[in-house]
Amino acid sequence: MSLFRNKVLSGVFWTLSQQFSVKAINFGVQIILARILLPEAFGLIAMLQVFIAIGGSLMDSGMTSSLIRTYDAQEKDYSTVFFINLLSSVVIYLLLFSLAPVIAGFYKMPALSGVVRVYSLVIIIDALVAVQNARLTKIMNFRLQMFIEIPSVVISGITGVVMAYKGFGVWSLVWMNIAGSFVFMLQHWFRTHWRPKFIFDAATLKRHFNFGYKLTFIGMANAIYDNIYNVVIGKFFSPAALGFYNRAVSFQYFPAKNIGAAMQKVTYSTFASIQNDHERLRSAYKKILEQSLFWIAPLMVTLCVLAVPLFRLVLTAKWLPAVPYFQILTVGGILYPLNQYNLNIIWVKGRSGLLLKLNIWEKVVMTLIIAGTLPFGIKAMVIGQSSYSVIALFINSHFSGKFIQYPLGKQLKDVSPVLLICCFTGVIIWFINLYLNGMADWSRIIVVCLISSILYLGSSHFLRIAPYLFIRHIFSEKITSFLRERKSILLYNRK
Repeated sequence: MSLFRNKVLSGVFWTLSQQFSVKAINFGVQIILARILLPEAFGLIAMLQVFIAIGGSLMDSGMTSSLIRTYDAQEKDYSTVFFINLLSSVVIYLLLFSLAPVIAGFYKMPALSGVVRVYSLVIIIDALVAVQNARLTKIMNFRLQMFIEIPSVVISGITGVVMAYKGFGVWSLVWMNIAGSFVFMLQHWFRTHWRPKFIFDAATLKRHFNFGYKLTFIGMANAIYDNIYNVVIGKFFSPAALGFYNRAVSFQYFPAKNIGAAMQKVTYSTFASIQNDHERLRSAYKKILEQSLFWIAPLMVTLCVLAVPLFRLVLTAKWLPAVPYFQILTVGGILYPLNQYNLNIIWVKGRSGLLLKLNIWEKVVMTLIIAGTLPFGIKAMVIGQSSYSVIALFINSHFSGKFIQYPLGKQLKDVSPVLLICCFTGVIIWFINLYLNGMADWSRIIVVCLISSILYLGSSHFLRIAPYLFIRHIFSEKITSFLRERKSILLYNRK
């Protein structure tokens, strides 16, 4: 096994471990909070996410991404970016502090003013850790990132749950997020051993800003449009309706976006290290794409089928209005890795100008979709949101495919066996789930999951699907290596 392949697989393992250990804890906390708090509390926080996200994009200005892709990043690079991030965060916080009454007036929710002023502190806290985190990502030290983030999310969760039980309502969610960011920042300062030096180099800033400012516009556009449904639903519907939508998105994001985000974190560093070798880049992209879809697609199909018993068992019946939104969103969840990895190819090629243009066109399409579906209610808007994922895939892959000679048609051909097996499995378990309608929710979920796993993995084995064979080969190598080591130890002990 090559050194490069070992490094990538190690990165994938630790990043997935980080994503799922951290997100599983956070997901458990969110479940507890959802059982305690009313949907309105989640709706109020969702209304503010767009402003926090925009602030974060402006604070970073795409410069940490520039640090990651810079081969010969030196101390002046890191220190310059650190101080400009910190200065920007303070300015942005003061701006949001002054605009808090305006934001509250937009939603006609006076109570939001105080929440904005406190919640926005996370932008300053995040600025104190952005460069340290970028350094760990650059050297692919995802193991340390995992051990830093776990205590942060545990303390964050304890803070939120205790405050929710004490009756603090929406403030439990605010302080939960602040506590998590603060502990995360402190650990980076104590465990990464990097400290900024009082260096500020204008030429270095210009170089990183020239790459990053286009990503800033992209980040801002993404921040707005990633949260545009929260803004529109919060403005034209009730906080409770937004709470239902927000929980549906969170449940859909847990498997899809966490696997996708973990893989994206690794792939950006991986692709950047081989950006000039088209053959290796295409090969790495193909394998990562197949592996991501191999695990995400069946998971999303199974969750879609089990949505009703799952929501009723985990969140209680008060959250059942979120089920239709969740089922529709699972389609977009399946396409998430394809979209993200196509964008990663464009990123590592340094085509930030093209990314900006693509982003503009995609946002124009999304605006038209929202305008066309808003009069028909939230469900129609969610259908439009999933449709947007399909359109974005065609746009992104058209350009990224040219860089590595791997167009969308070839990508879909390579992953089509996985998608076909998922469809077959989904149809079977859909009818089985209907047949088990009278069964207790927990036993129904277990039975359907077991049948789904057997059908999917059995079909993959029988048809010899490439990503299945690849992962089986990896496990086989690991087991063989382990047995050899054990045999060597036993022989040595006998001597």
